[in-house]
Amino acid sequence: MNTRLADLQPYPFEKLRALFSGVTPPVLSPIRLSIGEPQHATPSFIGQALVERLSGLSTYPTTAGTDVLRSALCEWFARRYHVRLDPATQVLPVNGTREALFSFAQTVVDAQAHRDRAPLVACPNPFYQIYEGAAVLAGAQTAFLNQTADADYCLALDALSEEEWRRTQLLYVCTPGNPTGRVLRLEEWAQLFEYADRYGFTIASDECYADIYPNEREPPLGGLEAAARLGRVDFRGLVVFVSLSKRSNAPGLRSGAVAGDAVLLERYLLYRTYHGCAMSLAVQHASVAAWREELHVRQNRGYYREKFEAVVPILAPVLDVSPPEAGFYLWARVPGSDTDFARELFAATHVTVLPGQFLARDAHGLNPGVGYVRIALVPELTDCVEAARRIAHFTAES
Repeated sequence: MNTRLADLQPYPFEKLRALFSGVTPPVLSPIRLSIGEPQHATPSFIGQALVERLSGLSTYPTTAGTDVLRSALCEWFARRYHVRLDPATQVLPVNGTREALFSFAQTVVDAQAHRDRAPLVACPNPFYQIYEGAAVLAGAQTAFLNQTADADYCLALDALSEEEWRRTQLLYVCTPGNPTGRVLRLEEWAQLFEYADRYGFTIASDECYADIYPNEREPPLGGLEAAARLGRVDFRGLVVFVSLSKRSNAPGLRSGAVAGDAVLLERYLLYRTYHGCAMSLAVQHASVAAWREELHVRQNRGYYREKFEAVVPILAPVLDVSPPEAGFYLWARVPGSDTDFARELFAATHVTVLPGQFLARDAHGLNPGVGYVRIALVPELTDCVEAARRIAHFTAES
């Protein structure tokens, strides 16, 4: 048995179930704002494209994906980020970003690089727990870079020593951030690239929320676009991860992509060939349709914009909360304990939110998730508004 499995921490939703153990909520319609699972309907044309290619189930797909899918992905990156990619070497389809974020660490981390010390994988804090699990099972230790409101949720790069940066082999970033909604600026990318060049680590940029943003004229900056603007047109040391789950409301399709440094992707493709994770031809065909169509994505952004415009004014008088730069989460400061708030809110209103400390770790003297809750505005507008009213009433009465 792999002894590293014992080092994995319970997933946030396991902690949430334990927190709610023994609690009987009132007889009100349950509203779950705790998990970032899109609830809008998947566009019908995606399902139709899937059905059209069910005959592909009789054929083994290639790990690299079809030429058509890779070309469609390159077309999307060109439209979205104004970058040119080689479909043969700089992009790969993956079965959702979760799978890829995990397996990428298994490719790039060399557990034997430092004889006396384990290598490090650095990541934001709070963070998506896959980063930590990927590091642990690759034989690395996790180094956390706190993101706090006092520092405008910038990555605390100075939190690691020179020796720790020299041991770092992989840095995960998330932009737009989960849960903060923070988008990395161009000058921050410049600093990250300078660190990567100086210390020799790879950057994995999780950008699965990149197509959910409030202003149609101001899409969030992405890693590849930042690299190109800074003259790094070979995207050296950088791989980005994108997904159809949030963009197209298709989490069950399990379809995403990675793109960037051709040298890294060549090695990653070798790993994936043995990993056995080729995307089915039917899903590939549906993915092509989704990546090539933008109207449904603009409509999707409109749905989230309506929710933020309706919900934030209800919550702002009772909670420290403001709309994110991008994504569909509210990162709300609450009075007192975040775990007590979530548990008592559930007991009083049948509304579920996620305590912030479940998304973070104690690091550098604090847990940056303590005192916050993550509110995922994924249900329909009427449910989000009803949940906000319940939360506001509960908070005012507490």
